[in-house]
Amino acid sequence: MPRPIQALIHTDALTHNLARARDAAPDARVWAVVKANAYGHGIERVFQALRGADGFALLDLDEARRLRELDWRGPILLLEGCFEPRDLELCSRLDLWHVIHREAQIDWLAAHKTQQPHRVFLKLNSGMNRLGLRPQAFRSAWARLNALPQVDEISFVTHFADADGPRGVEPQVQRFLEATADLPGERSLSNSAATLRLAGTDARVRADWVRPGIMVYGSAPDFPENDIAHWGLQPTMTLRSQLIAVQQLQPGETVGYGSTFTTQQPMRIGVVACGYADGYPRHAGTGTPVLVEGVRTRTLGRVSMDMLAVDLSPVPAAQPGAEVTLWGRGPRGAVLPIDEVAQAAGTLGYELMCALALRVPVLTV
Repeated sequence: MPRPIQALIHTDALTHNLARARDAAPDARVWAVVKANAYGHGIERVFQALRGADGFALLDLDEARRLRELDWRGPILLLEGCFEPRDLELCSRLDLWHVIHREAQIDWLAAHKTQQPHRVFLKLNSGMNRLGLRPQAFRSAWARLNALPQVDEISFVTHFADADGPRGVEPQVQRFLEATADLPGERSLSNSAATLRLAGTDARVRADWVRPGIMVYGSAPDFPENDIAHWGLQPTMTLRSQLIAVQQLQPGETVGYGSTFTTQQPMRIGVVACGYADGYPRHAGTGTPVLVEGVRTRTLGRVSMDMLAVDLSPVPAAQPGAEVTLWGRGPRGAVLPIDEVAQAAGTLGYELMCALALRVPVLTV
């Protein structure tokens, strides 16, 4: 038989979470963000579940091509824009909308020969300090774009740095409002955190388009302050495997490489067919939550390439073949949110989703 590990993609949860984004931002249109191969879920696997979105936002031209091959005829937005002048040819051919975040991209458009003018989103660096034009250069960039025959409609976009924390978004909102004052065009400000926390009550933040990403995939953008149950989100990815061995240990025995866990009393442990070569975080130490037959327990010792150990004290009857849920939906309605596993490993749910290894079989359910 094949090795028992597998990932499940829950299409019902994807559709549900997208609907939550709509509920949280009434009257706004919704970009479903599918960058990084739909946060590790697979664009082809999520497409039907998310095609109720008003548009798809991503980074890679190849991912945009894949969406068009799936017969998506609606808007596709390149969140980082074009990386070189010849990318504009594919934008013309595939009818892609694209972000302008630096002057060189305007130069490329000015030299681009196209019969179909482009829809662009001019990006303001409102304080994130990654991409975007600074406020003092913003309006002159708009004027240049507005004068180009290669440009059809100009919209405006920025990205929040602190929508999930106490610092908040107000300084960035004010910079955005000042930079775009009296300029015609649609606006997009909200990521997942701003969509859930602010868009329902603040029309400035809601604007014309919201850009939910991580929330669509069943992770709370402001965890641990709020979890997915608080926001009414559902896990969209389950990573599950089985026990492949059981060991009965005596006090003073150790578990795994480096002997980082030592038993204090007799203990029954299970060995799970999952390791860092499957995408499970190697730096997840003793105590990382896991479900065995739907019962919450913990990992023990270091994660190996292909295996990890779990404490069977809460499930004394578990035998080889017992189902192990590394994150997601477990048996009998049990749920282990990916955020809890990520927190124990000192990382984010984003990384765990995107790190799922190619050798793990993936089923769409």
